[in-house]
Amino acid sequence: MQRSRRHLLPIAFIILANVSASSAQSQADRMPDNPVDLVRLGLNQKKAVKVNDAIYLAYGFGNTFMVTTPGGNIIIDTSIAFRAPGAKQLLRAESSGPIKYIILTHGHGDHTGGISVWREAGTEIVAQKEHVEFVNYQARLGGFFAARNAAQFALPTPRTSAWAGNYGAKIEPTILFDDKYEFSLGGVKVEIYHTPGETPDHLTVWIPQYKAAFVGDNYYASFPNLYTLRGTRPRWALDYVNSLNKVLALKPEIVLPSHGEPILGNAEITRRLTQYRDAIQYVHDEAVKGMNAGKDVYALMQEIKLPAGLEVGESYGNLIWSIRGIYDGYAGWFDLNPSTMYALPPSSAYPDVVKLAGGADAIAKLAEERVQADKSIEALHLTDIALAAEPANRKTLEVRLKALEKLRQACRNSNERGWLDYSITTVKSKLGGK
Repeated sequence: MQRSRRHLLPIAFIILANVSASSAQSQADRMPDNPVDLVRLGLNQKKAVKVNDAIYLAYGFGNTFMVTTPGGNIIIDTSIAFRAPGAKQLLRAESSGPIKYIILTHGHGDHTGGISVWREAGTEIVAQKEHVEFVNYQARLGGFFAARNAAQFALPTPRTSAWAGNYGAKIEPTILFDDKYEFSLGGVKVEIYHTPGETPDHLTVWIPQYKAAFVGDNYYASFPNLYTLRGTRPRWALDYVNSLNKVLALKPEIVLPSHGEPILGNAEITRRLTQYRDAIQYVHDEAVKGMNAGKDVYALMQEIKLPAGLEVGESYGNLIWSIRGIYDGYAGWFDLNPSTMYALPPSSAYPDVVKLAGGADAIAKLAEERVQADKSIEALHLTDIALAAEPANRKTLEVRLKALEKLRQACRNSNERGWLDYSITTVKSKLGGK
């Protein structure tokens, strides 16, 4: 993936920058409500966190870890390009030894963006072999993702660039492996396992000497993004389950996510990762059972809820998006309705509905009633219909703005907030900035 601000991909959890590893477990890992704050994670950090005598952490737009050894240092993930220099300054203050290895937990830009900042002559860069296709996939859809990332994370709209082609990504790794890769450096053994989940190329780094597992984005303090609103290939829930089982089988005493705080102690690690795994398994299985029972995706999105003991929060990933991601990932887009087989969208019939209703103002009035009745989602659907017939209808735009603002007021999910903010800005622009 291109290393630029316009290719930001799934990211992180709010961090308190000047904490030590011993206090990390007491911190509340929670996504800030405002997505703008995501870009600022770790900006005020003055000193790297010392996890143990060999492992140091710099927070950022994706955490960066340094493992020190007598034979040189290992960097695990490099953050986004514009945050990498700050991470390097913090970590280099702890050790100036040569960078012998860079390990990429996966190919998202908030993990790979700082490669050029860290790479030295002779540095080996390690990734799982699916990395090649994954970064080509991202480059292949570079313009598509650039626009959506800008919207989701409240960034400036990017300039359109030429299509990179089907295989236009720069391939940075010097070592690609299949299921497992290991090496020793300065007497420290490092084992790397393929653990797909967040991406097909995802890996976990295991250092037996420290009982430390670097788990990338396969765990963070929210239900995972089994589907992300900016768009993604299917993220298979059972991959997450199997990969978390692989980590649990190592019996780690330290787990280091790429977003959020270190988790210390096997009992706490086992509790959290088991709960996380079981939550994913539950949602997957309930969705699949519902599909086999003939239920449609909207019924499942409304019906499936996590049991109390499996509620892991939804400040980043979201249950209903994930349920639809599972459903569509298995079945694709066709919903058995013959009207969806053809190129004309449902909105092609909306102007006729508006005409029968007596015009856009009449539908806007009904939408206003829905907003007042705390049915803002229904109001949005109604304004979709009205605006298909009269895109500049002021009354409809004003009601749509009220519905969006009401939804934002109740929102506690960063990705949802990002898209609501984007939509609010769009409507305000159509209203003349008022």
